[in-house]
Amino acid sequence: MGRVHAHAIRASGGRVVSVVASTPERSRQAAAEFAAERVVTDAMALVETDDVDVIHVCTPNSLHDPQVKAALAAGKHVVCEKPLATSAAGAAALEGAAAQAGRVATVPFVYRFHPMVREARERVRRGDLGRLSLAHGSYLQDWLLLPSDDNWRVDPSLGGPSRAFADIGSHWGDLLEFVTGDRIARLSAQSATVNQDRAGRPVSTEDAVTMQFTTVGGVLGTAVISPVSPGRKNRLLLEVSGSAATVTFDQEQPEILWQGSRGHSKLLVRDPDTLSPPAARYARVPAGHPQGYQDCFNAFVADTAAAITGEAPDGLPTFRDGLRAARIAEAVLASVESEGWVEVAS
Repeated sequence: MGRVHAHAIRASGGRVVSVVASTPERSRQAAAEFAAERVVTDAMALVETDDVDVIHVCTPNSLHDPQVKAALAAGKHVVCEKPLATSAAGAAALEGAAAQAGRVATVPFVYRFHPMVREARERVRRGDLGRLSLAHGSYLQDWLLLPSDDNWRVDPSLGGPSRAFADIGSHWGDLLEFVTGDRIARLSAQSATVNQDRAGRPVSTEDAVTMQFTTVGGVLGTAVISPVSPGRKNRLLLEVSGSAATVTFDQEQPEILWQGSRGHSKLLVRDPDTLSPPAARYARVPAGHPQGYQDCFNAFVADTAAAITGEAPDGLPTFRDGLRAARIAEAVLASVESEGWVEVAS
């Protein structure tokens, strides 16, 4: 993720001043790869550097709390990878620290920055779908499919008590609430650990989650979250239905938005000349020239920079959104444990 962040910083006109990694050697390697101006071998040295304005925290989840707090205490703005913290209480503490410091603090829920996601949101906002009634979808990957597949996220001491949902389910929940403008009120979840052993050690965190929910506005919904679905590389799918129409966004086909009604259906193509103004703002290249994930990240970092120098652009995901995602993840864990419905803290 550091590579993606560094590219986005340069694309938005910023400088990658310095990089620090887990060892001095990896710090030097990262600095060369990310075209950083210099190398430091200690995180605190980076935080306390005068010509650094923004700290990007791309470390394992368990390290977010001390590193973010140190950056805020040093007067830096912060971009912190999700999940913001390994618990809702931890995320609330970081959100409070950012508010007290008066710094811009953002979380890269970057799928918000696909133009066709903004188009879906705008169509919901202006009432094209009618009264919303149903929402469903999934986030499917296969990078942890095999028992031999391993990663630091599998270790709860580094990744936290939730793995699949906190890692990618957080994106799905954020996308749902962002597009609909509604919030999950109650949920019931199940989880499974498909691979009980990875690389010779036992696994306690989940490989997959299924969830049903109701929203504050009365929408019913379901979601399937899995990094163990063969052949699915990054399929983030959201479908929202109302009394007049349905819209569907599939992140693996981000240039189109499907819209259907009782009488007809159509594919809307990303075209700056025909999109609504909120969506066209993020269409950075002409129609027919595909945009993708890195473009979303570039737009997210550019909007973070804009918030630092002026008013925050509409839809910028902040630590408050990171806290919201942590509360949903915690409710999922509580539901799995109790085998019942759980209220999501507001």
